[in-house]
Formats: sequence, structure tokens, C-alpha cells
Amino acid sequence: MGNNSENKPDRYINIGIVAHVDAGKTTLSESMLYHAGAIRKLGRVDHKDAFLDTDQMERERGITIFSKQAVFRWKDRTITLLDTPGHVDFSAEMERVLQVLDCAVLVVSGADGVQGHTQTLWKLLKRYHIPTFLFVNKMDQEGTDCGKLLAELKSRFSEGCIDFGRVETGAEEVIEEIAVCDEQTMEEYLEKGSVAAASIRRLVAERKIFPCYFGSALKLDGVQELLAGFEEYMKPFDGKKEFGARVFKISRDDKGERLTFLKVTGGKLVVKMPINKEEKINQIRIYSGAKYEAVNEVEAGGVCAVTGLSSSYIGQGLGVEKGTAAPFLEPVLTYQMILPEGADTTKVLRELKQLEEEEPLLNIVWNPALEEIHVQLMGEVQTEILKTMIAERFHLDVEFGTGKIVY
Repeated sequence: MGNNSENKPDRYINIGIVAHVDAGKTTLSESMLYHAGAIRKLGRVDHKDAFLDTDQMERERGITIFSKQAVFRWKDRTITLLDTPGHVDFSAEMERVLQVLDCAVLVVSGADGVQGHTQTLWKLLKRYHIPTFLFVNKMDQEGTDCGKLLAELKSRFSEGCIDFGRVETGAEEVIEEIAVCDEQTMEEYLEKGSVAAASIRRLVAERKIFPCYFGSALKLDGVQELLAGFEEYMKPFDGKKEFGARVFKISRDDKGERLTFLKVTGGKLVVKMPINKEEKINQIRIYSGAKYEAVNEVEAGGVCAVTGLSSSYIGQGLGVEKGTAAPFLEPVLTYQMILPEGADTTKVLRELKQLEEEEPLLNIVWNPALEEIHVQLMGEVQTEILKTMIAERFHLDVEFGTGKIVY
């Protein structure tokens, strides 16, 4: 992952794919990887062979539950693609990824338009101030109307949603639309009759415009244009001089080794580097789908997983990154966890703490008065997934009581 042939440092971009469930997020990720030559065969969610749905439960249900990453080269950039869950029950997992993105692609289903959860995602992208591209998918389906959909995006999201498929054709009215988004650009347009790519890059970075692409991820239509859009209109990450990093995920590999996923925000991360007084980095892994490559160092802008840290936690800032990033989304329901007869409560609580590290919003609480374990969740689907995870990991069959609203 070091320097490329011209000895220029890598230009990293971390792109997150976010969407309402079933808008075609994972399919778009697959198509981008296929276009870039990172995968040879196009996987499909409905065929249960998507490159990024690596978990058995995801393949069975046809939904993304855990955020994943894939790394590929596109022109002179290293792109880390972060696929996130679309189902509202797993939106906390999606929100954690937002902390480390350089830009996002919000996928909207051309067949359904802007759905309720899509609106929530838009608000989150705004809150984290993430430059956003829009990909309107499923345009191959009957009855989809590009003009109507664009009008909906402008009214529901922002007037800055502009059809970039037409920017490439140099359509005058589209250039005008870009120009009116900002005073400086307006002056440039009036003076030169055009808007430079550098000005468009600045407007995208400042979230004044949102490039929109229309196509079909399944038919590979519009995907090449979207990739060209990143190349042309995305500023590469500009890191700080001193070492800094932000933790966004904790998980365990198939051997049970604890993994800390982080984005390096400054300087560089090196193997054996001490992180706090007691702990140091044993191994740095660059994951792509289910596989990883071990590397010696990662420059600012890169996303990786490290082993050797036992006290790291989600949202933690390392080095010059101070403080903890607090989540915006909170669980809405609390459930009683019913253990099988004769289960050792102390042992179970200890095991559940492992899950709480990976999903801090679970908020596992022991109620001594009632002698009950309570857990906070987003909804029904998450309870089913949690049940499966506990059975697989700790060989324990638990049940859940009825969900009560968290006050």
C-alpha cells in the first residue's frame, strides 16, 4: 500500500455507501469494485455471493448487518469503500462509519424515491458535514422518471442536487445551476462563461452542491460516471503532521482476536508503535471483504484494523485526536434477556460485555432488584441477529421479552 510508481504518496479517499434498505447499496459497491478490476465476478445479494456480505447471517437474509470495507485503486488514488447497513435496526453501525468518511454516496431507489430512512441519513450526513454524491439506482425499472426524481431530491434535500450526467455534456443550464450555488462561482461564471473543476471540487467539499448520477447498479449503468466523478470532484484527504487516529469499530476475527478499526488522521501508524503506556500495535491489517493484507505502516487518510489493543473503544481519539465522538442515534427499545435454565449469570454478563464493546449502544444492564439482564436495541430484526450471534459465539440460547420504549 506504500508509494506508487511515481513516488507520490498515496491519495486516499474513504467513501461510504449509505441508503435505505433495498435501495441497492451493496449492489452498487459490487459494481464499483468490478469496474475498478478489484473483483472478477459480479456477486449478487439475491444469489448470496456478494463480496462485501461476508457474514453467514447477511447472506441468508440478503441484508448488510456489519459495515465492511474493500480497497481498490482507481487512477492514482487508493479508494476504501465502506459499505454500511441500510436496515434502520443497524443504523448505529452505519453512523459509526460516518466519523471516518471523506465523502458519502447516498443511494436512492429510482423506483421508490426518497424514503423515510433516506431523510434520516441525509440529516446525519449534514450533521457530520460529509461531502455527498447521490446515485439514483434502479433507473432500468419501468415508470422511473429522471426529471421528477431530480425535482424530489431538490425539494427534499437541497437545491444543490445537480444532475452531473449532464455536466459532462457541457449543458449550459447545468453549469448555470452550479454557478448560482455560491457568489465566488457566480463571478467566475459571469467573467469566463464557465466554472473550473477546482471550483466544483470546493463546492462539493463545502456541501454547497451534491453531484447526482442516475443509473442501474445491477446493469453497471452510470457506475463508471460515478467513479469518474470521484476522480474529478473529490479532494483527497489532507492529514495532520503529527500522529492521530479515530476508532470507529471493534470486532473479532474468526480466531477470536480483538480488532480495532481506525482511520489514521495524521502522521502515520507503524507496527510495534506504542499507543498508550501499556499497549502497542502488534499487526496492521488492510481488509478487503473477508480477506486482509498485513502491512507495516499506514499513512494519514488510510483505514485499517489493528491487533494488540485491549482497551480501545468506539469513537476514541488517539494521538492528536482528542475526546470521544458521541453518537447521535440512540436505541428506542429495551428488552429483558431470558437466559436458559441453570446459566451462570456472571459468566454470561462477562461474555455480553464483549458484544457491548462491538456495539456500545446495546447498553447491557444487570438489574439486581429484579435479577434480570436488560439490553437496549433498535428493533425486532436486531433481537433476532443478536440471538444468533450469542448462540454462535457463546453457545447459549437466549430469548427476549417484549420490547418496551426507552424513556
